[in-house]
Amino acid sequence: MIDTEIPFANRRDAGRRLAAALAPLGLADPIILALPRGGVPVAYEIARRLHAPLDILIARKIGAPGHEEYGIGAIVDGAAPQLVLDEQAARASGADTAYIEREVARQLAEIERRRSAYHVGEPVPLAGRNLILVDDGIATGGTVRVALKALASVGARSVTLAVPVAPASVFSELRKMCDRIVVLAVPEPFFAVSAHYRDFGQTGDAEVRALLESARSGVP
Repeated sequence: MIDTEIPFANRRDAGRRLAAALAPLGLADPIILALPRGGVPVAYEIARRLHAPLDILIARKIGAPGHEEYGIGAIVDGAAPQLVLDEQAARASGADTAYIEREVARQLAEIERRRSAYHVGEPVPLAGRNLILVDDGIATGGTVRVALKALASVGARSVTLAVPVAPASVFSELRKMCDRIVVLAVPEPFFAVSAHYRDFGQTGDAEVRALLESARSGVP
């Protein structure tokens, strides 16, 4: 954790500051994984500074039968997509194996559609690599928890969670789920992530596509 002036100007500013904090770690041959969409501008600056490939990591909720808003698990994309399932919640909701398989197939199709829309191609293989998972901030940590659980099964050399801002309340659990956490600011009291940015406008699909293409081409 590093003391830094907040609010951040915008996501790109936060990414540059976060990249400066990550560079001294000297992680060999890292892969930067952004949680779209807001995590992409942050991760883009990190990928530029570390001369690392940039990819996205999409997590899709598996909802309960008849109550899709109630999550019983999630599917996380990658070269080998990972299912993170709350088995107790699945049993309580009446989600049998056939239902879960159908939902996994449906959400994998949506993940593929989104990757196609972002023009990112096939996921980068993650085994044996130093992974840096990036978002534009953490509020409750739900999506980050799912992503970290999935990354625990890919055979990575290490997993680093990097975010500009987060509440202290989520740290104890998240620290157990990765090798290290790099966060620039832990303000107290913590309100919404947006409160710590001067410009927190929505990141659109066009911006995501442009940044990912720029990262692939090496042209800023």
